[in-house]
Amino acid sequence: MNDFLTEDTQAIILLCGVFGKNCSDKPLSLTEYSSLVRWLISAEMRPGDLLRKENIAEASKGSGLDKQRLESLLGRGVQLGFAVEEWQRNGIWVVSRSDADYPARYKDHLKKDKAPPLLFGVGNRSLLNGGGLGIVGSRNVDQAGEAFARQAAELCAYNRMPVVSGGARGVDQISMNAALEAGGDSIGILAENLLKRSVERKNRQAIASGRLLLLSPYHPNARFTVGTAMGRNKLIYAMADYGLVVSAEHKKGGTWAGATEELKRENSRPIFVRTGSNVPQGNEKLLTLGAISWPDFMKKESFREQLAEIVSNARPKNKVKQASLFDVRERNVKELGSNDTIKHSGSDQSNVEESFGNIPDSIYDAVLPVILHQLNGALTSEDLATTLEVNKTQLNAWLKKAVEDGFVKKYSRPVRYVALRQVQ
Repeated sequence: MNDFLTEDTQAIILLCGVFGKNCSDKPLSLTEYSSLVRWLISAEMRPGDLLRKENIAEASKGSGLDKQRLESLLGRGVQLGFAVEEWQRNGIWVVSRSDADYPARYKDHLKKDKAPPLLFGVGNRSLLNGGGLGIVGSRNVDQAGEAFARQAAELCAYNRMPVVSGGARGVDQISMNAALEAGGDSIGILAENLLKRSVERKNRQAIASGRLLLLSPYHPNARFTVGTAMGRNKLIYAMADYGLVVSAEHKKGGTWAGATEELKRENSRPIFVRTGSNVPQGNEKLLTLGAISWPDFMKKESFREQLAEIVSNARPKNKVKQASLFDVRERNVKELGSNDTIKHSGSDQSNVEESFGNIPDSIYDAVLPVILHQLNGALTSEDLATTLEVNKTQLNAWLKKAVEDGFVKKYSRPVRYVALRQVQ
């Protein structure tokens, strides 16, 4: 096992991985693991150091994580051994954030503490360098959209640019297969069942020829959920140089959610959108949020140069700054002037509201619009807490009130939330 996994990766899988059925403790979430990593850095330690029991008590105290839980998770060595045997047998490898060949794009684009702790992969590891065009779209795409996706993928293949997509039925599979058929490379970021997909005949052939990489931040046998799909979307854009939305339903589905999330990011990838008379409404709406129209004609021989030029011309006016949950209205602050002072008592309260706009009566009122905006598809509280970078306990309290107020509906089995209406 030591030849297959570094000590750091062993520790990270034990802490965050899902395998075996006998562990009563839930693996660490991304937020919990990132908290542990911050302590490890401050203590000048690495994840592999936690394989030595004498370090666990100190790690528990420093990170605020339960000592017994950490011991239980790190004690799953036997289960990990069986899992590693199965992964090796099926050609699956694992990289962690601590490994040298972990994709730098994820750490740079998502920030180190938001990049997935683990990545399971099959295929050409050199493709972890990424690049190319992320092509995404609806599962049920029309013939025009299918032809468009194929043409874009073939342009990528001709110009030796990987096609990055999610491997789902529809636009994802069409574009990835078109690139492979044209002799190009494909990178599939999967939200489910990496193991099953890796043994499909067409994929095995492409893997054997070194032109396909299948990658997933989830266990190789993981089932599809809305949460895994949402978590996967950001990884597609981060792995590519550009994004291309072939078809998106307005305010509905993973394609819309993934594109809008990326456009809000301060360092967002340029996202192109298919335009025309019969494209879905979501495509047109994405243009108003900062996406760029895909040109009517792309010259095969200068495809790379044309993309770069279009982005250079369009990006300044289309750039959308990512909104933070605790975003301060910087524009209004600047309007006050550096010499202005704001008083916070008595009759001067009106001056505060005049300068900053209507101030919400509570933190809940302030964050509710942000929560509702993210819940355009059903999400678990854990996924939402990770996206908004907030404490899960506090978020659950806000979600409970939002359900009581009729803004959010709570589903069960599994528990997840979806917005019913927006704040007026």
